[in-house]
Amino acid sequence: MLALLLAWPRLAAAQDRTPGDGAPTVLVMGDSLSAAYGMAAADGWVALMAERLAARQPRWDVVNASISGETTAGGRSRIVDALARHRPEVVVIALGANDGLRGLPTQQTAANLAYMIGAAHGAGARVLLVGMQMPPNLGAEYTRAFAGNYTVLAERFDVALLPFLLEPIALDADAYQSDNLHPVAEVQPRLRDHVWAALEPLLD
Repeated sequence: MLALLLAWPRLAAAQDRTPGDGAPTVLVMGDSLSAAYGMAAADGWVALMAERLAARQPRWDVVNASISGETTAGGRSRIVDALARHRPEVVVIALGANDGLRGLPTQQTAANLAYMIGAAHGAGARVLLVGMQMPPNLGAEYTRAFAGNYTVLAERFDVALLPFLLEPIALDADAYQSDNLHPVAEVQPRLRDHVWAALEPLLD
């Protein structure tokens, strides 16, 4: 955690909010599943969530800092600056899919996610951790450890958890683009609704 301690001045700046600083913000740190890969940005679940938020709680803003291809290591490298720049009240961490697809060690993924959660808490933000699951071809032990990371971290840091982002469409072959990895635009409202159920309690 030495790197987190060294970053503390920027985290402290992010925590020092005043009512005049602007609207409270939801910051989404994700990968291509949150970055509307293969479609217009406005059709992705994050943009659709922002529309719903604007209609129901107009004082809130949404910043989508998701990057296609992002790993948890990439998120870890960006989180402190993102917190200092946007000063979010809520951080949605939706990373890990690319770690799993590359077969990266689950302990490494867990450490990166833990750093991101700790940084968000250090900046005074609430956290929604959005989990992912891997296909069985990676081996039962790996898939169990990968999915288990999210539950363990949510319990350890006492954060809200959505265990599996793609749960509403996981078994629907027609829900995916030709790469069989990225959801099509037509199912993005279902993903928005899925995330919204976990996010809404954090907006009070």
